[in-house]
Amino acid sequence: MAPPATSLVFTVRRCKPELVAPAKPTPHEFKQLSDIDDQEGLRFQIPVIQFYKYDPSMQGRDPVRVIREALAKTLVFYYPLAGRLREGPGRKLVVECTGEGIVFIEADADVTLEQFGDALQPPFPCWEELLFDVPGSGEVLNCPLLLIQVTRLKCGGFIFALRLNHTMGDAAGLVQFMAAVGEIARGASSPSILPVWQRRLLDARDPPRVTFAHREYDEVADTKGTLIPLDDMSHKSFFFGPTEVSALRKFVPHHLGKCSTFELLTACLWRCRTIAIKPDPNEEVRIICIVDARSKFNPPLPTGYYGNGFAFPVAVTTTEKLCKNPLSYALELVKKAKNEVNEEYMRSLADMLVIRGRPHFTVVRSYLVSDLTRAGFKDVDFGWGKPVYGGAAKGGVGAIPGVASFLIPFKNNMGEDGIVVPICLPAPAMEIFVKELDGLLKGQPEIGNSKFIVSSL
Repeated sequence: MAPPATSLVFTVRRCKPELVAPAKPTPHEFKQLSDIDDQEGLRFQIPVIQFYKYDPSMQGRDPVRVIREALAKTLVFYYPLAGRLREGPGRKLVVECTGEGIVFIEADADVTLEQFGDALQPPFPCWEELLFDVPGSGEVLNCPLLLIQVTRLKCGGFIFALRLNHTMGDAAGLVQFMAAVGEIARGASSPSILPVWQRRLLDARDPPRVTFAHREYDEVADTKGTLIPLDDMSHKSFFFGPTEVSALRKFVPHHLGKCSTFELLTACLWRCRTIAIKPDPNEEVRIICIVDARSKFNPPLPTGYYGNGFAFPVAVTTTEKLCKNPLSYALELVKKAKNEVNEEYMRSLADMLVIRGRPHFTVVRSYLVSDLTRAGFKDVDFGWGKPVYGGAAKGGVGAIPGVASFLIPFKNNMGEDGIVVPICLPAPAMEIFVKELDGLLKGQPEIGNSKFIVSSL
């Protein structure tokens, strides 16, 4: 097993950032985002990273040039992404389709893919060098909506890193755009799935009528200072393969037998994390699940819709109940929250967001888990084949850092397919988290040590 690559240091030489505009003229118009898109909790940049191996059949082809040209052609179809966001009355976000373009950075690194080690997973060494935060480019309003850096590696492989303004789209929408760039890079004249704007499909009703409690948007005072401090944060990734998942399934009672791996891991992570950060026993704690609602509509949202099509359903309990009850208690709460989402839930959500001025979801004593295992990042091919890693660049990202975790598809160095979860916690809490999780994996939910951690920073 190669050692974790987090001690790896290398130099990245970057060219001056440039704007890549659509390859042909595009309409200058104003397009409103949906009432789901422009909520406060999505007003941040989401980072993604893809690692690609050298492919001898692509000898002589430069990934920077190929991807830059494909981006310009793809933006003709996705021209709103080349525009800039403006904010109107009532905090309503509108894209001005200016055709100015997205930020593109060409770079070279004096490192090979092999030097990253077998376990390519967050946190990545020199991450800030692989997706350079161009000064003045990262605001939500009046800034480029996408930033892309393509870094050539010494071995002939390359890294594709991207940052998207989350109000413009979710993981499914972003993968659709990236797949379109890949198709055009491989010679297609247009994407196989054409983009659909139609954001009005997820607008509030007139008059709005809120039919669900939407406790994920409760206004909660942070009385005990339980928002996680951001200094001294520890970043680790945890791998859950067939062995780990079957160890956790032993805690599932018969009547909950039909639970998904996402539900099981979410319940487990929530409980271990809560024990680790030690909130007051009587205070409420929350788990927020990301649920893609595209298929919940009748008819479903159109194929090609690349806006945000998900909800944040929540389960609420007290610290004491969560930590003193068996894992099945948390699992039942997660299942119930997830199953709440249907078309009426989404309509009610848009109505509530508009009535309440587009609030942020509750972050006090909240933990959010998003399943990227089926998002498709690992299938994006620019001509050099599928990536050896594709997906979220780090855990804890969001408008409020430290609250979110992602489940990312991953093959470990023994060739086992599984899920990797980057976790971001203060260092003392991380130690407790590791012991709790290891205890569960050993079948004794008391204490243990962390043999299954595969990378840390």
